[in-house]
Amino acid sequence: MSNYKILEDHQVDTLENEAYSNKLIIHNDDYNTFDWVASALIDICKQTTVQAEQCAMIIHTKGKYSVKEGEYESLKPLKDAITERGINATID
Repeated sequence: MSNYKILEDHQVDTLENEAYSNKLIIHNDDYNTFDWVASALIDICKQTTVQAEQCAMIIHTKGKYSVKEGEYESLKPLKDAITERGINATID
């Protein structure tokens, strides 16, 4: 009998997603307003108003928040657009 484990299709998809997943993180600061951050999330990340307001509240209270996950290549233009607005963002 073999020691190899057979993975179901959904398990392989999960492993592949985790291997390539990066997080776009917005950091709180003392300069940008709640509304400015929410507006950037709506315009750049295509979030709904409710999503953007909730993310902005979490960023404000927790200090940072992952607003989007994906491959680095898809997150980089979003990060650049957010930082061009003077908002601190990183990809982790």
